[in-house]
Amino acid sequence: MTGPQIGLAVSVFLACAVEAVEALTIVLAMGVTRGWRSTLIGLSSALVLLAAVTAALGPALTALPIDVLRLVVGALLLIFGLQWLRKAILRAGGLKALHDEEEAFEQERQAALAAGAAGANFDPYAFTIAFKGVLLEGLEVVFIVLTFGSNQHDVGLAAAAAGGAVALVALAGVAVRAPLARVPENTLKFAVGVMLTSFGTFWGAEGAGAHWPGSDGALLVIVPVTLLVAGGIVWLLRRARSGSSGREAVAGA
Repeated sequence: MTGPQIGLAVSVFLACAVEAVEALTIVLAMGVTRGWRSTLIGLSSALVLLAAVTAALGPALTALPIDVLRLVVGALLLIFGLQWLRKAILRAGGLKALHDEEEAFEQERQAALAAGAAGANFDPYAFTIAFKGVLLEGLEVVFIVLTFGSNQHDVGLAAAAAGGAVALVALAGVAVRAPLARVPENTLKFAVGVMLTSFGTFWGAEGAGAHWPGSDGALLVIVPVTLLVAGGIVWLLRRARSGSSGREAVAGA
């Protein structure tokens, strides 16, 4: 397996694992609180729709000329990657609360309890929430698989990495029957943000006509540089926050 293939597989696996953990939390909250029948129907319906979207978008992407494909994919990855990275930096810098799956589970559970009694045969609330949660998180998985896979002409590898991530999270959820709170989700989101931003920069520039020194080997520089820049911003935010807290303490004294 080449370096770019390893990068593709790792990036897709980590990103899809994060999305799968969030979808699992929603499904568990609905299943435990309101019953599994309607929840699983909602989950299955979302998976069928996601399969249809994948079948429709896959051939359309692969039909694009390679430079256009790289430019489009690079731009999309930068949009998603910078959003992920921005939130991860704010969380790591202490300006945004860390994501907590147990808290998210409890919020979903309380909302489910407040929605009233579940139907005897079919529960529209459990179906809708499970369907929406799986669909929204699943669309990001589909996007990641198609963009990475199409651009590298290796949709099979991207799909395998995504399938492995989703299967691992699903098995863990079945085993523990609780939110996967011990998964270092905030760290994973930081890493995914770095990877998506790095690949988006690389492919977007190639699609625009740039030629990277070392070709694919340039990623071995782009990824660490992106990580260093993100880490530097986190350090500056923490320092500014620490300095602000210190000044407030002196003023209060």
